[in-house]
Amino acid sequence: MKNSKRLLIIGFVWPEPKSSAAGTRMMQLIELFQTADYEVTFASTAQNLEFSEDLNTIGIATKGIQLNSSTFDDFVAELNPTVVVFDRFMVEEQFGWRVSESCPDALKIVDTIDLHLLRNARQFALKENRELVSDDLFSDVAKREIASILRCDLSLMISEFEMDVLQNQFKISNDLLLYLPLFAEPLAKIRSFDERENFVFIGNFMHEPNWDAVQFLYKEIWPTIHTKSPLAKMLVYGAYPTQKVLELNKPKSNFFVKGRAEDALTVIQEAKVVLAPLRFGAGIKGKLLEAMQSGTPSVTTSIGAESMKGELDWNGFITDDPIEFAHNAVVLYSNQIVWEKCKKNGFNILSERYKKSSFDAAFLERINTLLNNLKEHRNQNFIGSLLQHHTLSSTKYMSKWIEEKNKKL
Repeated sequence: MKNSKRLLIIGFVWPEPKSSAAGTRMMQLIELFQTADYEVTFASTAQNLEFSEDLNTIGIATKGIQLNSSTFDDFVAELNPTVVVFDRFMVEEQFGWRVSESCPDALKIVDTIDLHLLRNARQFALKENRELVSDDLFSDVAKREIASILRCDLSLMISEFEMDVLQNQFKISNDLLLYLPLFAEPLAKIRSFDERENFVFIGNFMHEPNWDAVQFLYKEIWPTIHTKSPLAKMLVYGAYPTQKVLELNKPKSNFFVKGRAEDALTVIQEAKVVLAPLRFGAGIKGKLLEAMQSGTPSVTTSIGAESMKGELDWNGFITDDPIEFAHNAVVLYSNQIVWEKCKKNGFNILSERYKKSSFDAAFLERINTLLNNLKEHRNQNFIGSLLQHHTLSSTKYMSKWIEEKNKKL
């Protein structure tokens, strides 16, 4: 007998948990729904790449879909999902109206991953060499992302800071938001201080904040570290490095660009210190959670550590000054007493803030409550219904026009 609870995930890309925190996040979401006996289908317009997770091996049905094609309408109507998760707001823009038209009773969830409006605003301010101001948040990207959040029944947030931005700056009701961070716990076996060497940075280079961080590291931070710790190496790992990234490989300066890591946790645990000088971005940082899991202290920026530690002590140092950043990195690298204390701080953060058991039951309970009270919930979000009405009307006919045009090509 076919399962009565069906989940459709529409992915921006196919999940790559070994390449990015977003991929890890997606696999954790899938597992949550599977534990609640949902039959899961994953669909995407993207190409299934070499390092994409083989979802079929864990009982997930997969479907390649097309933009601006009524074939999706037939597919989703036949599937008739109970819940639909949109992987980022752009996917909801493309397919949300089709889901609403074909399956009006499906619970619609957008997994924000990180707030694009915040990341873009910070990047814009950085390019202008100034501090972020509140006006930067109210961009065209913000209008699109906020509209998507309002059109959906629930938005999943991995950052408490971003929830505050949505509630205070954009007046989004808490009824539409749910804090659900990445889950993480310490590895079973942790290498000692003496079993490690070198500094490491790791991050998917399709994510622009990572490229900016590596340039900042190379130009402003590493020269000071290299002078004080001349035997240590800086190892830069990351999926999809461009030629510009590879050109930073400078063996004479002990700065090595390694490309994709086969296993991020292994690479991080072999290192003594993780460096993450992120100057813009949003969300919580998978690389810094992996550092804590591996018992590897880190030095990062206020952006890097944002919303990650609560009131707890960081597993290393947080600073936005490049000279202080380099100094703190050398202290961690050379002082075992400081290193051990910071390692324990990381384990404490994981235990207090990222245990799966602290969130899974509440997440599934929220889903069930929404499913049982969906009409009332939507009535409380009239602006969302209004946006849905106008979006469906305008986007529907634009999409149909594009589909007809494509048929003639």
